[in-house]
Amino acid sequence: MKPPSSIQASEFDSSDEEPIEDEQTPIQISWLPLSRVNCSQFLGLCALPGCKFKNVRRNVEKDTEELKSCGIQDIFVFCTRGELSKYRVPNLLDLYQQCGIITHHHPIADGGTPDIACCCEIMEELAICLKNNRKTLIQAFKGILQL
Repeated sequence: MKPPSSIQASEFDSSDEEPIEDEQTPIQISWLPLSRVNCSQFLGLCALPGCKFKNVRRNVEKDTEELKSCGIQDIFVFCTRGELSKYRVPNLLDLYQQCGIITHHHPIADGGTPDIACCCEIMEELAICLKNNRKTLIQAFKGILQL
């Protein structure tokens, strides 16, 4: 029996279905020079590794390996645990720990802003990382932060 012609195959597409292959391009890290604040370090910014949401299909293992190969030692993650689940990387923080990457988790809801106490805590931790010459990365869902 043939399905009705009015039903399109795309009507049955689901974001829960896995693509055959995840995105193959290496995760992109933007390096922000901190010379304007009298720091010789660079701060990395990137989108969420392993994210699977809408048209984004990343591979968490490949992305994490890429971060390790870049020498990332500390990562500041601003996604909430709910967002990590939504973007289908609920165990990302554990994966970083298994890889020996120190994770600084400061959950800030998408589009939200941290309160002043949270900002101060983030800045203190970030300053310690940079003073200790640790290769540090900040990430959020799209790699865009509003601090």
